[in-house]
Amino acid sequence: MKSSITTKDADSILVGVAGEHLVLSRLFSHRILASFAPPKFPDVDILINPINGGRAKWIQVKTTETKGKDRGWHMRDGHLKLVSPQLYYCFVELSPESQNVFVIPSRIVAKVLTETDKAYIKKPKRDGSKRTSHSHRMLKPSFYMQVPSAPDGWMDKYLENWDSLK
Repeated sequence: MKSSITTKDADSILVGVAGEHLVLSRLFSHRILASFAPPKFPDVDILINPINGGRAKWIQVKTTETKGKDRGWHMRDGHLKLVSPQLYYCFVELSPESQNVFVIPSRIVAKVLTETDKAYIKKPKRDGSKRTSHSHRMLKPSFYMQVPSAPDGWMDKYLENWDSLK
């Protein structure tokens, strides 16, 4: 029986799974009780259940392999409005030299994406014409346009920010 999954699809799936397992491992190493969310659980990859009580937290993992200057993670339209005090993102950056994880609250991610969207729409196209709405979004450590909530290096303070989940 021939599989309908291409090599590119399989590679992308494996990179995503590697990121999820890395995040779970890091949570355990910080003595945070966590587990994978049930399959098809909307917008959540990992569940955190505080050992000493308190509210559960949810994590959505986004993973990329570092390739030169164009660092970033693909995001959907829905991420603009996906905000909850319990929801955090773990942006995983895999490279042969290191694996970095940026732990960022969903409200910050939504704010940066919204401001990036506004800045992008304001910037004219190369031919001078106006931009219209779009669905391609990237979250990046630095942008080529000015984003008030995301100056160059804005993600640095979220690098390995595991204490925010305790």
